[in-house]
Amino acid sequence: MSRFKKLSHTIYECKYHVVVCPKYRHRIFTGEVGEYAKQQIYILCRQKDMVEVLELNLQSDHIHMVMSLPPKYAVSEIMGYLKGKLSLRLFQKYERVGKRYWGRHLWSRGYCVSTVGLNEDLIRRYVKHQEKADKQTEEQQKGLFK
Repeated sequence: MSRFKKLSHTIYECKYHVVVCPKYRHRIFTGEVGEYAKQQIYILCRQKDMVEVLELNLQSDHIHMVMSLPPKYAVSEIMGYLKGKLSLRLFQKYERVGKRYWGRHLWSRGYCVSTVGLNEDLIRRYVKHQEKADKQTEEQQKGLFK
């Protein structure tokens, strides 16, 4: 199986490491709440076309995820969706979580995201030397059509 995925006009490999924290870094992702949150994250991601959680680790006060997203989605769009839906589901199922976060604001405003993928140094060398490689190929092909 190829590591690249396909859409109708795109071949891609878009993986992101995302870290999200609850407001005030409260330790809420423990025990039953943590297991429920983990389960809901997988369910919510499956509801978006081709969004996949590759790794998930819930700490008591933050969440680490490695996700694969198709290029048709912005990371901010998926994070807004996940944070919004997950907080609604947690508040609905666990009343004590809703009481702790008055105003129903579970998450801190931002999140941390970084790309995961090909080696940066390898890509930089490829881009730097691409023009030279294209010219060599062009020269070789010119001889075929004389």
